[in-house]
Amino acid sequence: MPTTMPDVASSATAPTQGTLDWVGMSNIELPLSIAVDQGIARQVSARCKAYVNLEDANAKGIHMSRLYLALDQMSVKEAVTLENLHWLLQTFIASHETLSSHALVELSFDFHLRRPSLKSDKTGWKAYPTKVVGRIDEGVLSFELQVQIPYSSTCPCSAALARQLIQEAFANRFDAAESLDFDTISQWLGSTDGIVATPHSQRSIADIKVKLGQDCKELPLVALIERVEGALQTPVQAAVKREDEQEFALLNGQNLMFVEDASRRLKHALTQDPQLSDFWLMVNHLESLHAHDAVSVVVKGIEGGYRP
Repeated sequence: MPTTMPDVASSATAPTQGTLDWVGMSNIELPLSIAVDQGIARQVSARCKAYVNLEDANAKGIHMSRLYLALDQMSVKEAVTLENLHWLLQTFIASHETLSSHALVELSFDFHLRRPSLKSDKTGWKAYPTKVVGRIDEGVLSFELQVQIPYSSTCPCSAALARQLIQEAFANRFDAAESLDFDTISQWLGSTDGIVATPHSQRSIADIKVKLGQDCKELPLVALIERVEGALQTPVQAAVKREDEQEFALLNGQNLMFVEDASRRLKHALTQDPQLSDFWLMVNHLESLHAHDAVSVVVKGIEGGYRP
């Protein structure tokens, strides 16, 4: 029986020489505990990527099992924090001494939050598709946070056209010369004859990607979600009773938005956050009027930062 097992990755020379930017594994399924703002933690089912570069042009390959085992160790013993992700990236590089100087980890998962209703005392779960990316490049550590946030958008043009039709219906129903009492007008406005048209709304998506500043000590996921939803004012709801639906209709009516309006609101809100050194955002209005979507993309606009 052999006493040793062959290690091709360590002993063999690459038949075709050359350095590689990234080598590793993707679609690694792991249960993780994600710790975010002020220690809020959630159990998630994550899909992970783990990469290092290969800067030894003659090496056959990297040690992929070492990447997996480091990830597994973190999943069992530690919650995912920026500090622990830093340790993970350092472990990736240390386990590939002489082979690698760059490391990357990417975690993709749904982060669930309990969200209160607008008016009633109900609460419900909302899932926010999230991605956390950590990198070390020649000793420089960086973290990126991505999240997708749904909201409702009501078209300002459609609202103006609907108001015009309501005015026309009013003029056709009532004679300008007749004396109108409050109750008559109130009852007419509450009827389908009174509100003859409504503006079109659609579910919309804000895709946010932010670069965390060097002073950031935790994943500001909840704070980012609340900043975005606060700027838009019309987040998609979880548990809804009639009073919540009515309040949602009011919020939509008071926050009419073209895709450009939503994008500018978010650009202003993200610019105010000192924890974010850079950002990229795309808003997508999944049109109910058209078969196509309306899209806007904007970046913070710093030198060497994200590009549109």
